Amino acid sequence: MPIKGALFDFSGTLFRIEPVRSWLAATLAERGVRVDEAAFERYATELEAFGALPGGANPKRMPEELAAGWAHRDENAELHRAVYTGLARQVALPDPGLYDALYERHRSPAAWHPYPDAAEVLEGLRAAGVRIGVVSNIGWDLRPVFRAHGLDRYVDAYVLSYEHGVQKPDAHLFHTACTLLGQDPANVVMVGDDRHADGGAAVLGCEVRFVRHLPVDERPDGLRELGLTEKVA
Repeated sequence: MPIKGALFDFSGTLFRIEPVRSWLAATLAERGVRVDEAAFERYATELEAFGALPGGANPKRMPEELAAGWAHRDENAELHRAVYTGLARQVALPDPGLYDALYERHRSPAAWHPYPDAAEVLEGLRAAGVRIGVVSNIGWDLRPVFRAHGLDRYVDAYVLSYEHGVQKPDAHLFHTACTLLGQDPANVVMVGDDRHADGGAAVLGCEVRFVRHLPVDERPDGLRELGLTEKVA
């Protein structure tokens, strides 16, 4: 079937969060907190181990009291914040204000970098008349990130888990996105990096294609390689 609609995941597909060390360094600078090199490395290593950076690595150690929240963290904004600041609080940082500051930093457009071919692929689809949606498991409004990086102009609809109270792979999110685009799922492709979460679109009859979840500088043309524009009606 020809592609008339395209759905994209956010983190790891169109954008990638900055590395933990950049995240921590920027937040320390914003708060005016200075630490020596050894302490910085310790904080960064521990924050990464606990998976405290949303969009980064999953926790290697999960505190028992946060486990239930982790499973549903993207279903509402308050839970998302509580879980991630809770993970960060497993690390004894020098300023108690850093935990909320770290969370706020990850929501800023400066913390996110689009993959090198994201604009080209979205522009090509849009020029061919394909309707574009973003379907993301997330606990905050990512629209400002798209606007700041100039990609919002290509997006016709955003379907964010925290605004609907369910997470991918729940078919409700993909059905909502297809409806907003005015397209039959059979004519819609879902592009993501998580075979479980993003693969949920297949239940509706969407074609699903996957990219590798890699740093921006290691995946210059992962989206382009999918050949999406070749199937445009």
